[in-house]
Amino acid sequence: MASTFKKLLDNIGPGLLFASMAIGTSHLVMSTKAGAQYGAIMILPIIIANVLKYPFFEFGVRYTNATNKTLIEGYLSRGKGYLWFYAIITLVSTFTILAALYIVTSGLFINLFNISEISIPIIALCLFSLISLLLIIGKYSFLEKSLKYVITILLFAVLITTVLVIFKGQVVQVQNFKTPPIFNEAGILFLIGLMGWMPTTVEASSWISLWSKEKWITQGNKPSLKESLREFNIGYLITSILALFFLIIGWLTLYGTNTILSNSSVTFAHQVVTLFTIHIGEWAYIFISVAAFATMFSTCMTAHDAIARVSVDILQLLHPKIKKQNSKKLFTIGVLILALLNFIVIASFGANMAQLVALATFVSFVVAPIIGFMNLKNVLSPELNKNQKPKSGLQILSYLGIIFLSLFSVYYFWIVIF
Repeated sequence: MASTFKKLLDNIGPGLLFASMAIGTSHLVMSTKAGAQYGAIMILPIIIANVLKYPFFEFGVRYTNATNKTLIEGYLSRGKGYLWFYAIITLVSTFTILAALYIVTSGLFINLFNISEISIPIIALCLFSLISLLLIIGKYSFLEKSLKYVITILLFAVLITTVLVIFKGQVVQVQNFKTPPIFNEAGILFLIGLMGWMPTTVEASSWISLWSKEKWITQGNKPSLKESLREFNIGYLITSILALFFLIIGWLTLYGTNTILSNSSVTFAHQVVTLFTIHIGEWAYIFISVAAFATMFSTCMTAHDAIARVSVDILQLLHPKIKKQNSKKLFTIGVLILALLNFIVIASFGANMAQLVALATFVSFVVAPIIGFMNLKNVLSPELNKNQKPKSGLQILSYLGIIFLSLFSVYYFWIVIF
């Protein structure tokens, strides 16, 4: 038993990074808003999204452990068109996801230190510089070790707040309050956005694939398939539980009060931190502010690291000459280019994150079933032995996920375009 637990602790890394990355916009922003605007009914779509998307992320760990290749290398094995398709999706993510994450984090920083006189772009520039430095110098090992503390602190902070919120009971609703309709255009768009980002976008499945491979290189030891999947499942379970916790907090504290959570990152940060401190006490304001900021800071780090790794991997696979160059040097260049490009995006869009999130949601949700299918093709390929391939139940679940996401994507595309 002790030996098994020690192995689990040694293998913890990729799943933890996945949890840290996922607990950003989808949880802190979308889950809280879902509970605040629509109440407990939103528990259902969160559970559905986490269950139906699970196979696509699990396949990233499974394929890499079985073949020693990343999912992206698997796309190339299926055909160069698959790789080019994923490259285009990554390009869109490069200009949207990171910028949106850094805007929210900048808002939390301004709220934490009460420095509203400094603009979002300036704070974002400082964060880009610091995180780029940490990723370049600290590399994967620093990322993994630091996130163990961040996730632990966040888990306890959110758990304590959720228990206190439940114990206190639901806030008194205003007179004649009516729940906003879910099945009108605004409701459907929000629902699709929530499920599209829950627990995170499907293209992030390749991120955990790359982290798994980097983990083995760093520690010089490759875990078994069973051990890798167990470690990932722990991270995935943490993300799912925290999504429900954030929804419960939003539901019991704001639902029925006609409070609108702002699209301004600074105002939103203040609203979220206030939600926690109302139920824990004013003494906890600094603690909660630091925990919320640390959460988004770690999300920025993991997403920045992942997109840089994905970009380098894609370029090396598409261009053999680049493949011969030093991967560490390319990673450094990738980190710096991402920082510069996303700073330009933030400086152009300002503090309003709605347009950025809308674009990222549109692209990610529409392509989700396609990437899910690509991942399924990878794990069902002859590269995996029969005992390494997913069981029939997991395959059925993945087909259900593809069908569900396809129908939703078509409907979403119809609403947005027409």
